[in-house]
Amino acid sequence: MKITIPKISPELVVKNFSDIYYEEDPILEMCTITNSEFTNETLNRVRLMNAVIKNCKFTNTDFSNIDITDVVFENCDFSNANLSGSSIHRVEFLNSKLLGTTFPESSFGNVLFENSILNLSTFGNSKLEKIIFKDVSLKSSDFYDCKFKNVEFNTCNLDGANFEQTSLKGIDISSSQFDSLVVSIEDLRGCKVSTQQAIQFASLLGLVIKD
Repeated sequence: MKITIPKISPELVVKNFSDIYYEEDPILEMCTITNSEFTNETLNRVRLMNAVIKNCKFTNTDFSNIDITDVVFENCDFSNANLSGSSIHRVEFLNSKLLGTTFPESSFGNVLFENSILNLSTFGNSKLEKIIFKDVSLKSSDFYDCKFKNVEFNTCNLDGANFEQTSLKGIDISSSQFDSLVVSIEDLRGCKVSTQQAIQFASLLGLVIKD
């Protein structure tokens, strides 16, 4: 699956994330931000557009209702940050830590998560369209009652992930690994799995497999 990559201007201004406090509205755009620390803050309805953000820390920050468009995050830490009600489109999270990050009731489109940690992250009641999770750890993550359209899990760790009330029809999890998943049989219908995973699901159903 191909997704649309962030549209980023070749000419970006160097900024610090705290510069957002000096803007008339909480907007940062057309910029590159490196080595900023913006932790334990509360800032509602932030807008980030057309930016490259590297080596930044946003732990425990409340970014409720944030709007992120055409942004690349590299080596960033969003652990325990609150991004509920967010709009995230044409965005890449590379080599980043999103441990326990909350994204409920959010809208994602054309987003790549690569080589990142999203253990205990929550996406409940969100809409995800054209999303690639590649080499990502999603242990005990929560996708309760989400709408998936063109979502790929490529070589991910899905152990303990919750997909209750989320249809996995057409979703390919065959290259990913898990010991257990929270998912109903109804929602598994049409999900693409490996032979080994099919055996796992059969055993979860209480079937006894004989060769």
